[in-house]
Amino acid sequence: MFALGKFLSRFIDFLTVVSGLAIALMMLHITLDVVARNFFNYPLPGTITIVSYYYMAIAAFMPLAFAEQKQAHISVEVVTERLPPWLQKHLAGWMLLFSAAVFALLTVRSWQEAMGKYGIKASIVQGEDSLPVWPTYFVLPLGCCLMFLVVVYKFTVYLTRQPSGLDTERAAPTVDAD
Repeated sequence: MFALGKFLSRFIDFLTVVSGLAIALMMLHITLDVVARNFFNYPLPGTITIVSYYYMAIAAFMPLAFAEQKQAHISVEVVTERLPPWLQKHLAGWMLLFSAAVFALLTVRSWQEAMGKYGIKASIVQGEDSLPVWPTYFVLPLGCCLMFLVVVYKFTVYLTRQPSGLDTERAAPTVDAD
């Protein structure tokens, strides 16, 4: 069980790095487009499509599981913070099962949508070119499936009370003592 958690953490970390690279490429692409547009009066063709369909999809959906693994999703505990700690723990554990059901449905539905876009080879016309956008539709089911796997794994760990193996440590900001 512990080894599975370690493997899952490494895979999540890899996809999070891919997401970070997508953000870096997006910044570079937009900067080059602005420079080309303002200094050479020639904008890079397809920038808006590539940014909105490729970079943004990767940046938004790949790190979903990373946030779950680090327990860094936004939560509002208006009612639950007033409950006893043992009840909070069990409520959080069983909510993982609910989350798994939701992400299973999201995975299946987004996979169907991606296959539909693949079937018609969806693309967007930009000027004289046609840019394929169907590959980006597979990012959402990948992100949701990985999120599903993480919450199922965390629920299994909750039920069995085994050591997790997931990397739950958050990176703490460093303070320089100047």
